[in-house]
Amino acid sequence: MKIKKVLVSQPKPSGDKSPYFDIAKKYDVEIVFRPFIKVEGLTAKEFRQSKINILDYTAIIFTARGAVDHFFRLCEEMRVSIPDTMKYFCTTEAIALYLQKYIIYRKRKIFHGPNGTLAGLMPQLARHNKEKYLYIVSDVHKDDTAELDRHNINYTKAVMYRTVPNLFADDEPFDYDLLLFFSPSGIDSLLKNFPDFKQGDICIGTFGANTATAVTDAGLRLDYDAPSPAAPSMPAALENFLRERNAD
Repeated sequence: MKIKKVLVSQPKPSGDKSPYFDIAKKYDVEIVFRPFIKVEGLTAKEFRQSKINILDYTAIIFTARGAVDHFFRLCEEMRVSIPDTMKYFCTTEAIALYLQKYIIYRKRKIFHGPNGTLAGLMPQLARHNKEKYLYIVSDVHKDDTAELDRHNINYTKAVMYRTVPNLFADDEPFDYDLLLFFSPSGIDSLLKNFPDFKQGDICIGTFGANTATAVTDAGLRLDYDAPSPAAPSMPAALENFLRERNAD
């Protein structure tokens, strides 16, 4: 069966330079961007149930811009005034620069890692091992904290936002030939949206080992996964799949 309509379970790229648009034109397929999950912040009342006092900590760990947003939102809602002495440790420079939305960047102690991982941030954390860290996370997170434990970093995880299914409306069409997923939460959302989902001829592609495992654990058929040496990105994997599947 040829692929005519693809669902990418992510927000639509901004601008018109995405490789997905080139693929759609090249292979004459319709690509729809429709997230299966969305993020919502905890309320101040919900966060207080964790018994975490933000001012007990001297440094914050951020691994996503969304974590930055929800941290400062909750601080504002709870009327917590963050001292100028607070240190911020970010897994990427982009996240570090994003802090400018909330603080005067040049007046604060801000550190960032090189590659978006906690392991990459470890040299910075280890040099400041006397700090008491608050690590901002979602209710579903996959960061491996073994390195933090191995270096005896004093940290506490603070759940400030959660991932929930992005429900389909009753009249929303679901007529896709190929579904692309990027996290296990997307698979969970698929099954919550469609409890009686029958895969049939619908193909499924994934990015990341955990997502691929979630597909097979759900009893579904995985048609391809990325990354791989031949397809280091999801667009590359999609193009390879369409080239084979839609070949005349």
